[in-house]
Amino acid sequence: MVVRKRSFIKKVLFWFLIAVVVIFVAYPFVYMVSVSFRYDSDAFDPGLIPDNPTITQYAQLLGLQESIRQQMSQEEQQLMKLLESLPEDQRELVFKNIQAQRKRESFPFLRWFGNSLILAGASALTSVLIGIFGAYSFSRIWFPGRNLIQRGVLLVYLVGGVILSVPIYDIFVRLGLTNSSGASLFSLYIIYVIQTLPVSLYMLGNYFRTIPESIEEAALIDGSTRMGTIMKIIIPLSMPAIITVFIYAFMIGWNEYLFASIFIRPFPGAYTLSVGLREVFFSEHAVWAKMMAASVLTAVPVIVLFMSVEKYLTAGLTAGGVKE
Repeated sequence: MVVRKRSFIKKVLFWFLIAVVVIFVAYPFVYMVSVSFRYDSDAFDPGLIPDNPTITQYAQLLGLQESIRQQMSQEEQQLMKLLESLPEDQRELVFKNIQAQRKRESFPFLRWFGNSLILAGASALTSVLIGIFGAYSFSRIWFPGRNLIQRGVLLVYLVGGVILSVPIYDIFVRLGLTNSSGASLFSLYIIYVIQTLPVSLYMLGNYFRTIPESIEEAALIDGSTRMGTIMKIIIPLSMPAIITVFIYAFMIGWNEYLFASIFIRPFPGAYTLSVGLREVFFSEHAVWAKMMAASVLTAVPVIVLFMSVEKYLTAGLTAGGVKE
């Protein structure tokens, strides 16, 4: 048998293509991080290394430093002095207009961050919990219409979200779940669960089928209940798949924009990160350095979540569990 060595030119070409792909993928993120460590006036300076690096943008977003937009400008201070000479009703009207303008110029990153975190986390957890029991029933329990239902849960992905947005919004309006910020957030929670549940059922069901049924049979013979088998055998052995599904569902809720822009647009206090950043980005008050810092912080939860559970994302936990 003759082993042919790969030519030097092929090696160079291979690694060159790898480098091009890495640079193409990583450069936008690197540039975003670079701009986030600059002042707003220096946001578009050339080069990736800031001439005057600063963490001001992160400090303001995290509430560690007061933003310029939260401080009263000299024009507003002069206007407040002029208001003293006006009648009380006119003074209150002008003051309300100033407050509304300052509210539109605000950048409540922590509030948006919390809304997104609660929505994405709660919907992902619910999707996983329902998916575990639903997928187990599909893979282990026979009942009339099982195959039809199992295939039917994936039909939701045959229709785009844009087409479903109008009838879904009409349904929630009729149910009265769009009249307040809390109701709108609850509507988004339901929508995110509906969006992620079919894939959760499909992925977990396929993984449960790889677990030898003889393990469950042994547990049932020893007196374990069906619920005990799920909690003590299926869930521990399926932890890689469960965590993968949770991350997938979390990312869906974390990055979702279409339904969020429809349901919570009338309520600025309920904005998620995707909607809030988009509103600031297309407003006259866009500040590029702070926008880039907010984008970096938006990516942090997903990165931290993935790194913290990476050790579980391995297959083969059932290998050697039973000998057929």
